[in-house]
Amino acid sequence: MISPSQADHLIEQQLTCLPIESLPLVQCVGAVLRENIYAERDHPPFDRVSMDGIAIDSAAVVTGQREFVIQGVQAAGDPPLTLASAQHAIEIMTGAVLPQGCDTVVPVEQVRLGDGRATLPGELNVAARANVHARGSDCLQGTALLHSGIRLGAPEIAIAAGAGMARIRVSAEPTISVISTGNELIEPGDPIEPHQIRRSNVYGIVAALRRRGFQRIADDHLPDDLDALRRRLRVHLDTHDVVILSGGVSMGKFDLVPKALADLGVREIFHKVSQRPGKPMWFGIAPSGTAVFALPGNPVSTLVCLARYVIPGLYTAMGESSRTIEKIALAESVKVTPALTYFMPVSITIDEWGRPWAEPRPTNGSGDYAALSGTDGFVELPPGPNEYPKGFVTRVYRW
Repeated sequence: MISPSQADHLIEQQLTCLPIESLPLVQCVGAVLRENIYAERDHPPFDRVSMDGIAIDSAAVVTGQREFVIQGVQAAGDPPLTLASAQHAIEIMTGAVLPQGCDTVVPVEQVRLGDGRATLPGELNVAARANVHARGSDCLQGTALLHSGIRLGAPEIAIAAGAGMARIRVSAEPTISVISTGNELIEPGDPIEPHQIRRSNVYGIVAALRRRGFQRIADDHLPDDLDALRRRLRVHLDTHDVVILSGGVSMGKFDLVPKALADLGVREIFHKVSQRPGKPMWFGIAPSGTAVFALPGNPVSTLVCLARYVIPGLYTAMGESSRTIEKIALAESVKVTPALTYFMPVSITIDEWGRPWAEPRPTNGSGDYAALSGTDGFVELPPGPNEYPKGFVTRVYRW
């Protein structure tokens, strides 16, 4: 069996980058940028006033002047006024252009205003360029602000808007088909017999995908029948960028998914990963280029493999250039017995010093999905036999 890191490498090698589309900025949150964005102008584009107050010539204060005639008022968005003389002041608002002839701003709470005049306290020191956000001090026109390959959150959307971009080029969102298999699965709300179980995995998969902003999702349920699997899978492979299956990939007589996929020409990249849970995981590429992730049917295995491989794979296909690796320390020691990478569910707590810790929340096997309630994700522990002490730092994956 291959290791999880080898599985990562193989998935990354085989995925085809999704096409580029130009979308209105408001539709791009969560998307992966596929162009560089440059500063439209200097930032700020003018000497910007950063406090409400009065704009004056600081040289007048140096020569002893403490009272100024209010010449006018300048609000943010107004063209800049020109100071009539050093004996004048202009009332100014935050965000406005520094008036011509002025080189400093005295905050309004330090000024006495009345009868068309502004008076400064005798002990107040006034320095040139105070409370002025200088033109180009953030960045200059043409500076690269955002680089292709980053995922767009609220700050990046605001930066693109500030650069004048009404539309930007991003990776097209993948079309995803989520498929459960198995004659034993019954839809929530339908009558159920004692020997049957609820169709729950698909709901967990779709919820995890939607939580991350993926919306182009279809779902289906297929029986344990080879002809039906081949017939329906062909449609999904021809119409979707990614197919995610749950169930039917182990070694049982009715684990027909690998056979059905092979019959449809899907090239197996790997089957089985040296891990617990989720060892039977299967990955392949269809002739159309569709990526196929066939996950084990036990619910803990399904969600672990989804977070560990599928979701990172989707961002790789969207052209994401780098991804933050989150690590955390164990809150208590954990013993790993099998010679398999161990994915252990955890709850993340914060101690009185503000430090995060991974509290072990092991399940009663890979079918014990009820034990996942209240967990935040899982940590990845190296193969055993070994005992990892409290404070051992390792990767954590969020549901």
